Amino acid sequence: MSAAFIGPGPAKSVFQVHGVDAHGKVGVTKRLRRDTVLAFFANLPACVVGLEACAGLTLPRQTGPGATSVMRPL
Repeated sequence: MSAAFIGPGPAKSVFQVHGVDAHGKVGVTKRLRRDTVLAFFANLPACVVGLEACAGLTLPRQTGPGATSVMRPL
């Protein structure tokens, strides 16, 4: 799975994740439970992740150093 841009939609218990490649073609569409979100992103190649500016924006700070993806608030 290769995605250049990923946009997770935060929710209380389920995240809807959409990703497109550099050409705009859909590469990822998944529903993730809250407890599987970090594992999902840890296994992705480096990409741009767009996050809604909300309480979920603290998530990248909790993952620690070594993250290769770029987080951008929307």
